[in-house]
Amino acid sequence: MTEQMSSDAILNQLTLLDTDGYEHMLHRLSQTDDGVVVGFLNQHGYNLIERHPHLQASFLNMDYLLRDGIGIKLACKINGIDPGLNLNGTDFIPKLLARLRSSSSQPLEYFAMGTQEPWLSKGATALFDSPNVHTIDGFQDDKAYVDFFSSHHTPGRLAVVVLAMGMPKQEHVAQMLKERLSSAAVIVCGGAIIDFAAQRVDRAPLWMRKTGMEWLYRLCKEPRRLFRRYIIGIPVFLMYVLRNRK
Repeated sequence: MTEQMSSDAILNQLTLLDTDGYEHMLHRLSQTDDGVVVGFLNQHGYNLIERHPHLQASFLNMDYLLRDGIGIKLACKINGIDPGLNLNGTDFIPKLLARLRSSSSQPLEYFAMGTQEPWLSKGATALFDSPNVHTIDGFQDDKAYVDFFSSHHTPGRLAVVVLAMGMPKQEHVAQMLKERLSSAAVIVCGGAIIDFAAQRVDRAPLWMRKTGMEWLYRLCKEPRRLFRRYIIGIPVFLMYVLRNRK
């Protein structure tokens, strides 16, 4: 075991919510006057932390680390933790953006950082329901995103930043951005959210989402890219969880 905390310890850092807690969190986010980072822990993230313990700090430093998927639900149950609501980014982020638009006391400005054109502009416009989004693709070095934000941010506005670069790059960039902030911002680690919004990637049927089987649908759609993450990654994840259980 490394000197860093094992992945079972990160389960205790999750923001696990019931319906009331979920509403309260949305309210706090819409009224923030500080920099806040929202991220998600799924099976893939858990595996990454186990293989590369130095990545754990980016997840531990999230202000809200939400449970994403059936794998982390299982890990919570094995460790005697109530898993609460499943809050995957693809469903949660549009609801968060709608709440910010309706309830924020500050004018908003939008940043989409990730994926590539033409999906970036198309997805950002659809996701934020606005053509006025500052966009930069997901293939820059990490510092470029901090510089981009600094050069485009308008003081006095609540910056809403969606990072869609995939793990673990987006989590690291989120922490770099927060360290540089001097005003209010909501920074969200969004994975494939912009590609979904651009309809580059199809969502699974509703019944698969409700039963926690969206991963299987995605695997069938992109078998070459996701084979290692799921076919190899799921058994490895179960091994880690059982090894780390309390």
